[in-house]
Amino acid sequence: MKGFFRRVSPRRAVTDFHEQWKQPTPHRWQILGVAIAATFCVFMLFIPDSQRGEIAPPDVMYISTFEEGRSEGEIIASNCANQELKNEIQAAIAANEQARREMYEALGRATFIDVDSMKEEIAEEQAAEQPEDTGPTEEELALSLEEYCANAAG
Repeated sequence: MKGFFRRVSPRRAVTDFHEQWKQPTPHRWQILGVAIAATFCVFMLFIPDSQRGEIAPPDVMYISTFEEGRSEGEIIASNCANQELKNEIQAAIAANEQARREMYEALGRATFIDVDSMKEEIAEEQAAEQPEDTGPTEEELALSLEEYCANAAG
């Protein structure tokens, strides 16, 4: 196979075509037309259609873990229970982070590292990075949550 491709040359192909074209043949224009038409037909068979059909919308199936026909009070009570669970989880995470901080402080003091100056630097960096908060405070959010949950009971 290597030898075959070694003998094939585009320059030789063009030269051979030119020599054949120069010879006086009575049907050369008809043969050229048939060759072009056949080449065009072969290419058209392999080119895909450019027109596309409309894309069918996907079938969406909603899966709900909640029972249908829940009242507004049941929905609010469920939301309040979930929020209380979320608050408990956040409190546990905060307690773990505080315990970890205290362990690292004890380790730092045991290895004669100036922990207090490091805490001050960290507090300054966090204060510089934190943008001004224009939203409601934690107390306001807690109050609105309590009001929201009170509406469920009422």
